[in-house]
Amino acid sequence: MHRGIVLSVVALPLFFVCGQAQNSIPKNWYQMDHSQDSFYGISLNRAYDFLKDKKRKSTPVVVAVLDSGVDTTHEDLKNMLWHNPKEIPGNGIDDDGNGYVDDVYGWNFLGGKDGRNLKRAPDERARIFHKWKSRFEGKPDTSAFSPVDKDHYQAWTKAVNELNFSPDEQMELMILDITCKALKRHDKVLRHEMGCDEYTCDKLEKFEPVSRLGKEAKLAYLTSMKMIGIPDEERNSETNVSILGQLEEYVEGKKAAFDSKESVKDNRAEIVQDNYNSLTDRFYGNNDVMGPSPMHGTHVCGLIGAQRGNHIGIDGVADNVKLMMIRVVPDGDEYDKDVALAIRYAVDNGAKVINMSFGKYYSPEKMWVDSAVHYAEMKDVLIVHSSGNESYNLDTTVGYPNPWLKEWNTNAGNFITVGASSDPRINGSIAADFSNYGKTHVDVFAPGVKMYSTLPGTHTYGNQQGTSMSAPVVSGLAALIRSYYPELSAVQVKKIIEQSVLIPDASVPSFKPGDKKSVVSFSDLSKSGGIVNAYNAVKLAEQYKVTTDIKKNTTKANR
Repeated sequence: MHRGIVLSVVALPLFFVCGQAQNSIPKNWYQMDHSQDSFYGISLNRAYDFLKDKKRKSTPVVVAVLDSGVDTTHEDLKNMLWHNPKEIPGNGIDDDGNGYVDDVYGWNFLGGKDGRNLKRAPDERARIFHKWKSRFEGKPDTSAFSPVDKDHYQAWTKAVNELNFSPDEQMELMILDITCKALKRHDKVLRHEMGCDEYTCDKLEKFEPVSRLGKEAKLAYLTSMKMIGIPDEERNSETNVSILGQLEEYVEGKKAAFDSKESVKDNRAEIVQDNYNSLTDRFYGNNDVMGPSPMHGTHVCGLIGAQRGNHIGIDGVADNVKLMMIRVVPDGDEYDKDVALAIRYAVDNGAKVINMSFGKYYSPEKMWVDSAVHYAEMKDVLIVHSSGNESYNLDTTVGYPNPWLKEWNTNAGNFITVGASSDPRINGSIAADFSNYGKTHVDVFAPGVKMYSTLPGTHTYGNQQGTSMSAPVVSGLAALIRSYYPELSAVQVKKIIEQSVLIPDASVPSFKPGDKKSVVSFSDLSKSGGIVNAYNAVKLAEQYKVTTDIKKNTTKANR
């Protein structure tokens, strides 16, 4: 999936941004207006001022968040969560008859009926390698293969090649593993000497250890933090627990990937106990939408719809949303079946926008996901998807899910793919260095660097980065439009978002993602060529003519 940590030692894809970041960057920079504040945000306050002047009233919009889980107790989210109106909490009965017992806040497709949760899963290439190894190994002659077998063989050979890790990659992992273990040892010493379990680097710098061991641990810890690329301004928002937890998670995931060619451990059959090969076996899982790893999903939810105007934490992009949590993302690659069923669950339970901040580069059951995307399109539901954090050109590298519907020989009109933008004062470029891009296959960019939002823990907030953070900005904007202009269809909202982007001046520097030596035109990195802009979008929505095409199509949708 599209998650990880940005480090200077190894190329990992998310959370802490390296570069020219400064302490003066406001926490809500991504909501600001370039003409008024000089930051390349989305002009959110100007949008709300416009709606107020037009005396527009909002209606509630349900946004489904397909992710790792959400902290349902968070002070800035608990009032914004979707509640299934037909379900009585905790009675152990499927009150609404939809097949999912006690689905009060949403559903967890990575759980078992006994309450257990699937936390970690192999990446898709490892699953493909072992699934088809006995069929394809040693069989280079594909002339007798069916078209389906040829597709499977092509995916299998690609997986074989990618599972051959280079000596440099192995060395990088070894260094990172040693660093992680050393940090944990230093952390144990520091927690004892400081008399607290959590601290930031900033707090540690001000602390004066008494013992020689404490002094050595402080120096080693802070030196290692700089080595793995955490800039100064992150030190007030990321604690030792958060940093070490993310680092350990990445290392363990990378180790599993390195070992996956020899064997792959997939506990899905034991824990979830569904028949994975049958899409009709769909009533599995449990109602634990928090799950064991809710950090990613909690941060995403806050960006979309943290309670506005309550004078705590942050203000989400949309002011009248209900967040439906559907857990489909483990530590590792998501399963196509879960994604397909989650989309259908969201549609059937009233979502008008679906946020999908995940992705991968293999999709063996793409037809299941395609069918669900098409179902959402026929039901007038907008899907917003993150482009990915590998600095890939998606015009030449295929990522999944994507809007191409092979069976229908067309692109879904309700599917937006989002890249990550930044601001020159953060890292010297408009485009985020890690973001995937593509003139044809990425629709828009949205802020995705130094994004301050909710984190697990009642009063906890912090910065993360990635296209995983860009997608919820767009989902929040889509929900905002659908809330104040409910007569507009999903396809129309997509067009409005694309047609209302802010295109930065050509003089503003933008490096090609993944290559800071190559200056490119930002307008060449996506179809729209710009950054989503809420003010421009609501102005355009005010002028948009309503058509009934989508309304008519909804009657044709079949499960």
